[in-house]
Amino acid sequence: MSLSKKDIADSLVREMQITHSQALLLTNNFFAQIQSTLGHGEEVKLSSFGNFIIREKSARPGRNPKTGEEVEISARKVVSFKAGPKLKKLTQEG
Repeated sequence: MSLSKKDIADSLVREMQITHSQALLLTNNFFAQIQSTLGHGEEVKLSSFGNFIIREKSARPGRNPKTGEEVEISARKVVSFKAGPKLKKLTQEG
């Protein structure tokens, strides 16, 4: 099962007894703040959950899976997530 923004908003409506539009606004603003912070090259640390970090990946040789042709994969930045200890423990118990 996957969890969507709508699922999060629905949960907020039930748990906090707020309107659906307020829950959607809260959910969208939360994710927008994460995106903005990462967009400025900063890490996002969520206590008891984990960290979103930006990593630099260097250029490397690759291969087109359809043609088998060798191609150069360009250098780029990627977002990585590292789960915190509490989240790791929960996922290992499941």
